Parts: sequence; C-alpha cells; structure tokens
Amino acid sequence: MIVTGGSGFLGSHLVAQLEKLGAGQIVVPRSFEYDLREKEAVVRLYRDYPDTTMVIHLAATVGGIGANRKYPGRFFFDNMMMGTLLLEYAHRAGVDKFVGIGTICSYPKHTPIPFKEEDLWNGYPEETNAPYGLAKKMLLVQSQAYRAEYDYNAIHLLPVNLYGPGDNFDPEYAHVIPDMIRKMMDAQEAGVDHVTLFGDGSPTREFLYVKDAAYAIALAAATYDKPDPVNIGSGFEISIRDLAETIARFVGFEGELQWDTSKPNGQPRRQLDVSKAEREFGFRATTHFEDGLRETIAWYRAVRKGAVAAQPRS
Repeated sequence: MIVTGGSGFLGSHLVAQLEKLGAGQIVVPRSFEYDLREKEAVVRLYRDYPDTTMVIHLAATVGGIGANRKYPGRFFFDNMMMGTLLLEYAHRAGVDKFVGIGTICSYPKHTPIPFKEEDLWNGYPEETNAPYGLAKKMLLVQSQAYRAEYDYNAIHLLPVNLYGPGDNFDPEYAHVIPDMIRKMMDAQEAGVDHVTLFGDGSPTREFLYVKDAAYAIALAAATYDKPDPVNIGSGFEISIRDLAETIARFVGFEGELQWDTSKPNGQPRRQLDVSKAEREFGFRATTHFEDGLRETIAWYRAVRKGAVAAQPRS
C-alpha cells in the first residue's frame, strides 16, 4: 500500500491507524525522493513498488485563507498534477484501488446547510479556495471517468477541516485553529494584550479530529466501492467568533480579540451532511470537539517547550 502524504499531519495518523488494523507494508513516498507533480517520479514510484495493491492519496499543497490568496496558481497546479498522475499511473500499473482525498473547499460558495454530496456541482466554490477546491474536484471527475471506462475501483472522500496533534502551525500555511492557538500563545509570551484575527468572526465551520478522520479513511479504503463521493465530518458547526473565544479560554489568553474586517471571511457557512459515511461504511465521529481542542493545545504547548517534535512537512 502506498500512502502519499503519509508523513504529514493526517497521513501520520492514518498510517498509525492502518498499522493498528493490521495493514501490510505501507510505503510513504517523501517529496525529496518522489516529486509527485512530475510524471517521471510517479512512474518510478510504481516501478519501485510493483506489488502495490492500493494507493491512498493524501499529499496536497494546502493552507489557510492567506496562503490560498497568495499562491492560487501553485495550489491549483500542484494538486491537479499530483492527482491526475497518481491515478493514471496507478491504473496503468495494475493497482487494485485508488482512494482520493478531496476537500470541503470543492463545494459551491452558497451550498445549503448541511452540504449534501449531490450539491457538489450546483455552483462555483468560494473564490479564495476555488483554485485548490477545483483542482481537487477534478480528481473526482477522473475517478468517475476511470470507473466508467475501465471499471476501476477509485473512490473519493470529502473531509472537512481537520485539527489535532501534529497540525501545521506555520504562520503562512496554518488553518484557523492552529493559527489562533499560535497567535494567542505568542501574545501571552510577549505580554501583548490583544490578537488580531481574520474577518469579522461570523462564518461558521465544521471541524473533525484528525484521528477520527484517519479511521474514516481506513474504513472507506477497506469497504467502499462506489462512484459517488462521500462526506467525512463531525456534523458539528461553530462560528469563528465562538471558536476564538473557546480557544482563548483553553489557552488562558485574557487579552482582546480584535477582528480585521479588511481581511476576507471566506465561505459563509460550512457543515456537512455526514449520513452517507455512516450508511455506507459505518463511520461516525466519536471525539468531542472541546476534548480534541484541549489535546491539540496541550500538544502544541509541548512542542513550544521542546518536549515533543513538530510534525515533518515533506
């Protein structure tokens, strides 16, 4: 089995879950060995591991609103090329199954709540996420096309924003939860009495604990074999303002939360209908949001103190 992105945030938890479930050899290609945006590297990967029976494709170029605005071309090209090449050459190499990991960012900007899989094509994604979201969406098109023409077992999963130990806290690429945690801890240590956050705090988001996401992917990889995409989420929605206040309480930050309304809010609301995942392969999230948040904060405190290592990124 090949797990692209298997050394990253979600990937490391997925590999641990697969090992726990008794998976055989798991290959985690590293970017310094295999540039998955290049045909030669992808062909070489499958040549180096000719007995591969499954690919779970997690590798992605991702980031928060700031990174999506700054690098739209890179986000489109990297994700488009990785997905296209990995699926094409998995099929050519005789790999039995391909598990593509998409994104909630593929949904139209004004999708009714909760997002249902059948609404995926009813409009254009939120503008700041569109290059990334559409590149990932093309992997779904490719998966369905290969199933139709070649009867190939390619599936597509749509996870919400993830959080948990091992997340990326880099200021340029962090998503909202690690970004807020880092800003508040930085302010605490510097004795600053406020932090500045993107937008006005009104949008809502759904978050899924990373270990729950890993379990969902493992379940789908083992049992799901249909062309339709499947949402992977918790079904829990929280406003960005409430999220910030919760993080401040858990971090112990007592300063002011200032909202920079010159910055974009992103999509107004995000919450998935997660009934299909439970119906098709028995997945239901089990980690309470506040419990997962406390674990994430505790892990990052330990990283800052040098007690544990941060997650490698390539």
